[in-house]
Amino acid sequence: MRVAAHVPDLMDRSRLRSTKAEVVLVADPAELVGLEVDLVVVDLSRPGVLDVLGDVGARTVGFAAHVDEELMATASAAGCDEVLARSVFFRRFPDFVS
Repeated sequence: MRVAAHVPDLMDRSRLRSTKAEVVLVADPAELVGLEVDLVVVDLSRPGVLDVLGDVGARTVGFAAHVDEELMATASAAGCDEVLARSVFFRRFPDFVS
């Protein structure tokens, strides 16, 4: 499975790379638009992410702090297919890419 991700935090990046999935990391969320991938992963708290969610064109899973319910609701409304608390996302990530 091919995955594109806008996840700037280095610790989070290492957790994404610990699976067998091919993860392409992008520095700017706008780079996610039009990529031919199976899954797009985004840290919803990063600037510019909400602006591109509706244009990505692939299944999108985003994560945010569990207390940031407003951001999570906004991401869902903007087109994010699945929105999860950060801890839940990283626990389930291996299932997404298997």
